[in-house]
Amino acid sequence: MLKKSVSLIIASTMSLLLLGTSALADTPEEKRAKIREMRQDVLTELFETRPQANAEIDEAVGYAVFKNVGINVVLFAAEGGRGVAYDNASGKETFMKMGSAGVGIGLGLKDFRAVFIFHDRGAFDSFVNKGWDLSGEVDAAARADDVGGEIGEAASVRKKVSIYQFTKNGLVLQATIQGTKYWKDKKLNKGL
Repeated sequence: MLKKSVSLIIASTMSLLLLGTSALADTPEEKRAKIREMRQDVLTELFETRPQANAEIDEAVGYAVFKNVGINVVLFAAEGGRGVAYDNASGKETFMKMGSAGVGIGLGLKDFRAVFIFHDRGAFDSFVNKGWDLSGEVDAAARADDVGGEIGEAASVRKKVSIYQFTKNGLVLQATIQGTKYWKDKKLNKGL
């Protein structure tokens, strides 16, 4: 009974998070335009904070930018969002969704951005086509409007991928282990 209730809460929360990220755009083109605008805003903010990331992206195989909203309530954590992966060689965009659920101790709501920079063709292709990551996460962030802040960076997949994460607005203290899935958005990639 408890397991079924937790599963229902996770599914409901993930649905709300995913719907909330782009639900106001009516057409696929409007949704793509919003995601492209988000990508530009996130990259501008990243380059202001970490100027070396600009050259890193220029020299990379490709990159991906996501906007995520996460919630952590006592023993449950969930995130949902949308983004786009960009192949530097072909110029092709692949629109994607992301979602995760996990267990751990915490409380808070976090709106954060993630930029993945791929230094390896296999890592980029695997992310776009499979996109699975299981991670342990320990994180503390506090930001309200222009007060406080956090930017984190890490290398993973044996330095084949650089990851930058930063909060936009949020307050969270959590220690979770969660699985994150990134997948292609069939509706937004149709006809591209």
